[in-house]
Amino acid sequence: MTTIDAETTVAPLEFAVTKNLNAATNARVAEVHENPGFGVVFTDHMVDICWSTKGGWHRPRVQPYGPIPLDPAASVLHYAQEIFEGIKAYRHADGSIHTFRPDRNAARLQASARRLALPELPTEYFIQSLREIVAVDARWVPSGADQSLYLRPFMFAKEAFLGVRAAQKVAYYVIASPAGAYFTGGVKPVRIWLSEDYARAGKGGTGKAKTGGNYASSLLAQSEASARGCDQVVFLNEQRNVEELGGMNVVFVFKDGRVVTPESDSILEGITRDSLLQLAEDRGYTVEKRPISIDEWREGVASGDIVEVFACGTAAVVTPIGALVGEGFDEPQPLGELALSLREELTDIQYGRREGKHGWLLRLDA
Repeated sequence: MTTIDAETTVAPLEFAVTKNLNAATNARVAEVHENPGFGVVFTDHMVDICWSTKGGWHRPRVQPYGPIPLDPAASVLHYAQEIFEGIKAYRHADGSIHTFRPDRNAARLQASARRLALPELPTEYFIQSLREIVAVDARWVPSGADQSLYLRPFMFAKEAFLGVRAAQKVAYYVIASPAGAYFTGGVKPVRIWLSEDYARAGKGGTGKAKTGGNYASSLLAQSEASARGCDQVVFLNEQRNVEELGGMNVVFVFKDGRVVTPESDSILEGITRDSLLQLAEDRGYTVEKRPISIDEWREGVASGDIVEVFACGTAAVVTPIGALVGEGFDEPQPLGELALSLREELTDIQYGRREGKHGWLLRLDA
């Protein structure tokens, strides 16, 4: 399959397709769909595209899912030159398969690549890679409530070379995993631990890039949060302004109709966040992206100026924050109606239950 939008600015890649001779049975796929979990079972195939300074993007293929051969001296293992994305494919009531704002994911992957000195994958190739894996693994896209096929594009330096420089050989892959509802039994408010000893990223660092190192640096703080009975951790920057959670953005709703999200050069640009903000603006809310300090957060909740706080991201979509916990305090957070209302509207658009006016959906199986 080499289908791509007619308006593309680059020629489509010619993918070689090797079918998995040990593909899961239909019965096994149905069993997985009964309880997909998240990121634990993977589909039968994966996309693989090579890049080199001499050959550019080349040798595109769809092949059986399996281990990736890697030289022990591969740059990624020593210098962490790696980026990734997270995007979902949704099955609509008529059986068609769509994804949500893939151009934004492509742009973010390109921005991450620039920061990590990796090559930029053209948007057309990014979208084509999603179509290629869906073409061979469409049966893995579930149709249950709040279920989807989670797509994980990623890129890493594979050149076997121990010198400290940008790698001249890179690999791009897409793998896929059926994903169940993030919350079983309905959306539940989460408890957030305020980390004041650890930072997720710093000024001029890689915070705005979607790279594994940012998540690795959050894991110790996340363990600290878990030990204190919290579900997630929130980080501050050097000015004690709120950054983001370990893997989600934060949004504050004010009683005067403002919806505010923290902004800095070390916060990942959330596609789910920006979509929710657009939907809030469509409803007449005033949307602000600006620094917001931990003191403004706590004082705003105490005074009643902040009437709702929620987190958002690709996996959970929207998660109300029910408590902020730190050294010596455990403060309940106000729960409102906007977060869940926006979540319902956004997921209705993603699953084709509601007509969206911004043209955010792209069909992958046509």
